[in-house]
Amino acid sequence: MKAYIIAGEASGDLHASNLMKALLQAEPGFEFRFWGGDRMSAVAGSPVRHIRELAFMGFVEVIQNLRKILGFLDQAKKDVLEHRPDVLILVDYPGFNMRMARFAKEQGIPVVYYISPQVWAWKQGRVEALKQTVDRMLVVLPFETEFYARFGMKVDFVGHPLLDEVGEGAEAPVSVAEGRGKPVVALLPGSRKQEISQVLPVFVETALQLPQYRFVLAAAPSVDPSFYLPLLGSAPIEINRTGTYSLLRQASAALVTSGTATLETALFGVPQTVCFRANALSVWIARRLVKVRYISLVNLVLNRESVKELIQGELNPRTLKQNLQKLFDDTERQRIRRDYAELAEALGGPGASQRAAAAVLQLVQATDRRSGADSALSSSPG
Repeated sequence: MKAYIIAGEASGDLHASNLMKALLQAEPGFEFRFWGGDRMSAVAGSPVRHIRELAFMGFVEVIQNLRKILGFLDQAKKDVLEHRPDVLILVDYPGFNMRMARFAKEQGIPVVYYISPQVWAWKQGRVEALKQTVDRMLVVLPFETEFYARFGMKVDFVGHPLLDEVGEGAEAPVSVAEGRGKPVVALLPGSRKQEISQVLPVFVETALQLPQYRFVLAAAPSVDPSFYLPLLGSAPIEINRTGTYSLLRQASAALVTSGTATLETALFGVPQTVCFRANALSVWIARRLVKVRYISLVNLVLNRESVKELIQGELNPRTLKQNLQKLFDDTERQRIRRDYAELAEALGGPGASQRAAAAVLQLVQATDRRSGADSALSSSPG
């Protein structure tokens, strides 16, 4: 069996790599060709394109890089046709992957979409396109099942793969917090250069005002360490290159950009403030299109503001300092951790990657059976 997988961001690289492992456990002869990152490469070979080339954030940034993105689409289409996989597996990355789903459907290639596009947040009309082009939609957030049902689309809730990733303790602890005496504050400014450039300067100014804490930055694997240095200047911030999870095990609190990292931080039980700042025009457009009340996955799943969200102008050194200090209040920490326990339960039990792999195999095998039946009918005497 051959699978072609497209993941365009760090979180997609993580979830796709675990899906690849689960597919190999179920079917050791599975072959992969993919667009992804280092985690996927560690499972099988090298990507056609690396995620560091693919991560564009915001409306303005996408428009500025439109020619490059269209070139990538052409390359992906030609490559899929050349290698003719048994299944195309798309992992999040909707602007790119929804176009690939339509192309694959036209070519008769079965399509699995793993980690749903956030159509519940904006552009809900895209559900109709997904219904027409995706053979199996695998969702990881509990409310997505009900959302798609409103449009007459059946999806499979497989649970969130982060429960397994965090539970397994994929990265061994390191001594980032040993012997220093100060509580560690983890800084998670994202995996894309655009978002890092927007939020890290605010983290730096805040750190300069709070010498009682030890600030440690989680460096993204897809970002060269030299990128961080001019942004950090002389601020007392250490760079941790051993992995986000090893840092979160040691952290007493965290400042986190929106996205998968908010869930990871919550599953480690670390009180957090969610921080978001982007190109002003992109945010202006988003606020007129987005239909959800929150930007963090923690609050979206719980359907209330469990963790504080600081967005655009609210994200400034004074406000961030106040919110960070509040995270060290015992009553607040207990409340947040109760919410985190509720969150973990809502996200489903362990085994998400295995359930997703089973769904992929079911689709491929069903397609093979249909193809075999069609061949038998066409070759039978009239």
